[in-house]
Amino acid sequence: MSTDMAIETNALVKVFGANRAVDGVDLRVPAGSVYGLLGPNGAGKTTTVKMLATLLRPDGGEALVFGSDVLAEADTVRGRVSLTGQYASVDEDLTGTENLLLLARLLGHGKRAARVRAEQLLDAFGLTEAAERQVKNYSGGMRRRIDIAASILNTPDLLFLDEPTTGLDPRSRNQVWDIVRAVVAEGTTVLLTTQYLDEADQLASRVAVIDHGRVIAEGTKGELKASVGAGAVHVRLRDAARRPDAERVLTAALNAGVQLDPDPVALTARVDGHSTELGAADQAARALAELAREGITVDTFALGQPSLDEVFLALTDRTPDTEKEATA
Repeated sequence: MSTDMAIETNALVKVFGANRAVDGVDLRVPAGSVYGLLGPNGAGKTTTVKMLATLLRPDGGEALVFGSDVLAEADTVRGRVSLTGQYASVDEDLTGTENLLLLARLLGHGKRAARVRAEQLLDAFGLTEAAERQVKNYSGGMRRRIDIAASILNTPDLLFLDEPTTGLDPRSRNQVWDIVRAVVAEGTTVLLTTQYLDEADQLASRVAVIDHGRVIAEGTKGELKASVGAGAVHVRLRDAARRPDAERVLTAALNAGVQLDPDPVALTARVDGHSTELGAADQAARALAELAREGITVDTFALGQPSLDEVFLALTDRTPDTEKEATA
């Protein structure tokens, strides 16, 4: 297999009783990149990561990390990877400094080297002022930052980030995103699992969409977006009472599904610029003309590329948070 790949799996399987949590997953993750594993709760993301990190034994298939088999060469794999799970793994009764010092010593750093490394990471992650406070008094965003700092005390070749920003506010999420970018800039490969489609859009160069334990789509973000249509028409109506009529008109005019947005006057419809002789812009213009003929007033509209949210809905026919993770 290729030496340019950080991860390669072939027909990877994990079974829990009657549940095939991972059902023949094939992945190829280029070294030095952020690779997004996208899917709802219960899709098999966390189980896949645990197998790759040697925490779970596969029931079938093959998985290599930098060419080393996760079963036959588990110790070699563990020496090259680090994992930040969904929940903080540091000791809440210790301070930020104490946590990093303890883990650094366990990883083989001498006293002075451990302190120097801890201070470097606390400074890099904006935690110097909170360094002597107990972690239980940290905010959610600060906990995630100290957790990631602990994961890279020894810089790993491959970092697994399993839903690293779950429950964080937008500001804290942006801070974690900046940390991920900095880690990759230093040469680490990142496998990122997430339910947040904008997170994958911001960070990942390639994305695999996993559902019911299977990879149902894979490619660059542009390839995935192009696979569900050339664009999307976003429409805001003047009268919310006309939205059902607008949905009917747009569905007929564009021959595509229409998504009702949370805003009661807004709709979004996919536009396929390849299935007819008309381009995406011409199709959108025709749809707007049909709305006008029906007496439906449009206050604003925009034609843009589909979002990853729309890609996910098209591929899975469900939102990312409709099921509970199905594994231990």
